[in-house]
Amino acid sequence: MSTHRQEYYPPLVEDCYYHIYNRGNNGDNLFFQDRNYRYFLQKYDFYLSGYLETYAFCLLPNHFHLLVRIRNFSDLPAQEQTLRHGLALITSPERIISEQFRRFFSSYAKSIKVQEDRTGSLFEKNFRRKVVQSEQYFTALVTYIHRNPQAHGICLDFTDYPYNSYQRIINPKPTRLMKQSVVDWFGDVNAYKQFHQESVVPGFISDLLLED
Repeated sequence: MSTHRQEYYPPLVEDCYYHIYNRGNNGDNLFFQDRNYRYFLQKYDFYLSGYLETYAFCLLPNHFHLLVRIRNFSDLPAQEQTLRHGLALITSPERIISEQFRRFFSSYAKSIKVQEDRTGSLFEKNFRRKVVQSEQYFTALVTYIHRNPQAHGICLDFTDYPYNSYQRIINPKPTRLMKQSVVDWFGDVNAYKQFHQESVVPGFISDLLLED
């Protein structure tokens, strides 16, 4: 296995945290209308919420970022058995999760191709992921993901951006997002907000940026 593949395409292992990111093929847009962002999140929830815990996300016109934890394989939903029965080649939890990602991307892409009357791949072939191996990386990654739209000049204030998880984390409305875990990680809501305003993306994240 090449060093590049080891770094950007590590196996999806239970109980591990990952920075998952991808962009449109050739840098093209993934989202064209507001409803596309909402549909992407709906499909993500449908295909992957039973397999992942989501701690942060951001959707931008031509790429997205996720911070997730792969659930323990013993906790995988009942659909796993359906997948095993229907797809004989899928014989491990890791491959089942990979198949769920494939189905998610395929389902979303199909809708966009119809909407935009286009053919060919919507996403780059393989989604990249990086194992989150330290507390420092996790902390910096949450803020990097949330600040991403402002860094790209898409909005003036990332705290108002509708398609990242910054405001959703501090909104008391119940969702599948691991919002309380994120707030507790920073200490409390005030500390969470303050860290986002003061943090600087360290070099070990900057070196991995998809868009560079």
